Amino acid sequence: MAARPLVARQPNERLQALIQEAGCSNAGLARRVNMVGAERGLDLRYDKTSVARWLRGQQPRGRAPGVIAEALGRKLGRTVTIDEIGMANGKNLASGVGLQFSPTVMGAIEQACELWRSDVGRRDFLSGSAVASSALVEPSRDWLITGADPAVARNTGARVGDSDVEAVRAMTVALIDLDHRFGSGHVRPVVVHYLNSVVSGLLSGSYRESVGRRLFAAVSRLTELAGYMAIDTGQPGLAQRYYIQALRLAQASGDRGYGGYVLAASMSHLAAQLGNPREIAQLARAAQEGARGQVAPRAQAMFYAAEARGHALMGDGRTCEAVVGRAITALERSGDASGDDPDWITHFDQAYLADELAHCYRDLGRPEAAARHAEDSLAGHPESRARRRAIGFVLLATSQVQQREVEEACRTGTRAVELLGTLRSSRGAEYLDDLQQRLEPYANEPAVREFGARLEIHAA
Repeated sequence: MAARPLVARQPNERLQALIQEAGCSNAGLARRVNMVGAERGLDLRYDKTSVARWLRGQQPRGRAPGVIAEALGRKLGRTVTIDEIGMANGKNLASGVGLQFSPTVMGAIEQACELWRSDVGRRDFLSGSAVASSALVEPSRDWLITGADPAVARNTGARVGDSDVEAVRAMTVALIDLDHRFGSGHVRPVVVHYLNSVVSGLLSGSYRESVGRRLFAAVSRLTELAGYMAIDTGQPGLAQRYYIQALRLAQASGDRGYGGYVLAASMSHLAAQLGNPREIAQLARAAQEGARGQVAPRAQAMFYAAEARGHALMGDGRTCEAVVGRAITALERSGDASGDDPDWITHFDQAYLADELAHCYRDLGRPEAAARHAEDSLAGHPESRARRRAIGFVLLATSQVQQREVEEACRTGTRAVELLGTLRSSRGAEYLDDLQQRLEPYANEPAVREFGARLEIHAA
């Protein structure tokens, strides 16, 4: 294939570093590239001179950069991107990392691994970017219309087996527990480094079809957790990238139900936090449609509860009540079949549903109902769900402010402050900020002044 120079014909130091890391000679890399190309139906005839030209800054045309990245990735035992080998052709790929719902499994692996690598590298474009509603809704459409991946098995790289998948699952369970107890500020760096240093190698390894499906399912769940932790550390722009990749990895696993969960429990809640009610309902309905007939009643209840949040924020009480009724009915049906629920939905119980309903009635301006459901939520959440209980106390305090029970609201809010003092949670802090704003009309009352002083101590 003919080559064209990079801008200013600069030596390709990225490619040089990777060749050295892989321990390849120029001739050895050329042979590997030709072999990978043959697998893809390409008649490539590169030699050591071709590699020398690449190192001087020339770039091959067409699909060759992707083939070179794949060849180096196989030698290194991990995914390598064309950006990493310095063949992005002058495009600023970084800003789009993690925002694509890739049409291929290999592309999905590449997107996810590049996201994790960029996150570990603390690239500013990740945490500093704003969330666009279209960046949440468009992947949901791709997920709805994309057929199942016909195959995910790989036959290059280190062998990956069931024990590796189980290790990812066990790590996820342990990290969820730590997150519930201490907040994401303590845990998220561990999750991201584990994804980048261990999980990326597993995805780039060799596995048979059944193991691969289970691996993608486990990695999807851990990636979704990393997205939630990004929200809890005040990085919604980063969270959307993790959620999109979790959705794509779920697609590769063949689990439509979990894909729906990512839409309804993750993306729609992010849209709620950002105040985009129409997108909340759209994402939740996409979950219902895309997973129709493939999820248990408990998951259906969660999907309906997410949709109800959107209608409440839009002020559509009638539709909200209708969808709330479906959520309650679905959760009641789940009782007899709870043993059949997948592990990713078992946490959604009466307490979680009550939490969702408290949000709905708060946003509809019905504080009595909001207070009742907030109290039900607090009664059902165990002490180990510290962040969830703190949010429950804030919801209860908010309903008390709406009923002008200001002193009681301050006492309730103080319990939330005490709980959040044990956590590192940006999400909890945002709930407290909202409560403080609602108390501003009563700023001269002694209880409100005292509560404000407590918040200042907490913030310090």
